[in-house]
Amino acid sequence: MEIVVRLDVVLAQRKMKSKELAAEIGISEQNLSMLRSGRARGVRFATLAKICKVLNCQPGDILEAVKQDEAKNPI
Repeated sequence: MEIVVRLDVVLAQRKMKSKELAAEIGISEQNLSMLRSGRARGVRFATLAKICKVLNCQPGDILEAVKQDEAKNPI
C-alpha cells in the first residue's frame, strides 16, 4: 500500500490557492508544497486537523491508501 495525497484536488474544489492555505494554517509554502507532492516524510495530526478545518473536509478526502500499482498508474 502507498499513501497518495489528494490535497490539490480538494484545494481546486474549494477554489483556494495553496498560498492561502499555507497562510491560514501557519506553515511555509515550501512545506505545504512538499505535502501536496507527496514528498513529505510525515504530517503532524495538528497540521492535518488545521487543513481539514480550513478546507471543511475529512482526512480521508486528502489522504488515500492505494495499491502501489494503482498509485503509479491511476485510471
